[in-house]
Amino acid sequence: MIEVERVSKRYGADAVVDEMSFSVARGELLVLLGESGSGKTTTLKMINRLVEPSAGRVLLDGDDASRLPPWELRRAIGYVFQKIGLFPHLTVGENIAVTPRLLGWSRERIRDRVEELLGLVELDAGMRDRFPETLSGGQQQRVGVARALAAGPKVMLLDEPFGALDPLIRDRLQESFQRIRRQLDLTAVFVTHDVVEALTLGDRVAVMRDGKLLQIGAPAELRSAPADHYVREFLETPLRQTRRVAERLEGR
Repeated sequence: MIEVERVSKRYGADAVVDEMSFSVARGELLVLLGESGSGKTTTLKMINRLVEPSAGRVLLDGDDASRLPPWELRRAIGYVFQKIGLFPHLTVGENIAVTPRLLGWSRERIRDRVEELLGLVELDAGMRDRFPETLSGGQQQRVGVARALAAGPKVMLLDEPFGALDPLIRDRLQESFQRIRRQLDLTAVFVTHDVVEALTLGDRVAVMRDGKLLQIGAPAELRSAPADHYVREFLETPLRQTRRVAERLEGR
């Protein structure tokens, strides 16, 4: 569904992303994992041309993304932002309906779609007329996911969507998103710096550092055969943290 072929992004002499190549199968969730500044978000944004590549190309379902009008490309791809990005002056229902309205859907079709999506993301239908500021962070992020799904995309891009939420809400939203993704057979690229989140959610994980792809594979493959010392140390970080917590609880 997605093919990224030797894609680079340069600002002057600096390469933020350097000849990145990977593919994402239909229905697969690929996680881009790395520290801040590794090029994850830039790579994600080049898929739907929020950032234009300096070199290389992106194919979506066989079509060269550079040959599609940007607005047409973006309407066909769901995008979930880390900071949610809901329009504060629009109600929940109006936020979800933004893309269908741009596509010229009828009022009745939009109403039905908003109701369907509120149910899908497990929000009460009564929230349709509320404004974002009246919702909790978890509820706002659910609305963000619903808005990204509004036009029925087959591809979703998610930029650390749950990173600002507390652990309990984050865990519930991760489970909810996995259910939705499988139900709708979505192809997704998910950006995170959280190793546990990456290994929990990803069908495959792509480890990035300084704009380069170090290794890509299933979580078990990365854990059992890391490509280098950095990948090994990065993936083992949560295990070391868990051990330290256990030792402190045991009074050692």
